[in-house]
Amino acid sequence: MKAMTGMSLAKNLWEANAASAERILAHGFVSGLGDGSLPVDCFKGYVAQDAYFLEAFARAYAFCLAHSTTRADLNDFADLIAGVRAELELHKAYAERWQVDLTAVRPVAATTAYVDFLLGIARRGDLGATIAAMTPCMRLYAFLGRSLAARGAASLYAEWVTTYADPGFEALAARLEALLDRHATDSATVRANYARALELEYGFFDANF
Repeated sequence: MKAMTGMSLAKNLWEANAASAERILAHGFVSGLGDGSLPVDCFKGYVAQDAYFLEAFARAYAFCLAHSTTRADLNDFADLIAGVRAELELHKAYAERWQVDLTAVRPVAATTAYVDFLLGIARRGDLGATIAAMTPCMRLYAFLGRSLAARGAASLYAEWVTTYADPGFEALAARLEALLDRHATDSATVRANYARALELEYGFFDANF
């Protein structure tokens, strides 16, 4: 159902957690991506951890696909998985450029906490609850990419910024938000999952800084 304000549930949840998103945008890791001041070793560590996380993110989508019941859902989740594969290809390119071994990544505590959170929810088969836990990642990265791109500063990490500022990524985020509106209700569980995901996003960036 729609949130009581009349706006979509996805938009309502994003606005309700705007302070968390702004806190992440202001984090030194993220601002360092924008202006190029982030140490390369920090970025290399992030690439390895994020590749590990993205594989789990794809598996969470796969749980959603397995529990979906309509052709539209099947198409949506399949395309979202393809989007994760494209991100993983980008990480592979980073890894080759900066000699990062992605074959034996050992997740740090923040990565493990995020992965366990997502997959723990996804395995229960509740589409609305799972999508509520996954949507913040997509919407946040689109927000970070657009916000950093708007500052107009080219940096060593310009490719990262342009990837997430791209309209194609925005379209994937909007597609997941549409699935959230389709499958989730405005419940305490959905709101808690959304807020928790943003807390874990902050912890993920902080752990790699």
